[in-house]
Amino acid sequence: MKAVINEFLSGALMLAYLAIGLFFLRFWRKTHDQFFAVFAAAFWVLALERIILLVQHPGNEFRPYIYLVRLIAFLLIIGAIIVKNRSSGADGAE
Repeated sequence: MKAVINEFLSGALMLAYLAIGLFFLRFWRKTHDQFFAVFAAAFWVLALERIILLVQHPGNEFRPYIYLVRLIAFLLIIGAIIVKNRSSGADGAE
């Protein structure tokens, strides 16, 4: 029963990540701001991580490559924030 609940919650998270990615993609299409495109990609990477977890044996959940996928997503988010703040600061200084 616990495995079924875990699979259900993992699927729900995957769907949420995909929906959030589409949400940011919509903003990117309106504004053409790279910030939103990178956020969409980061959330799709997190959805991919959920798919990887669903096809893996539950004992493999703590493998390094799972954390590597998460790290890529979080680095995308951090990078987008840094680039956005630097570009905003440069515009305000001129």
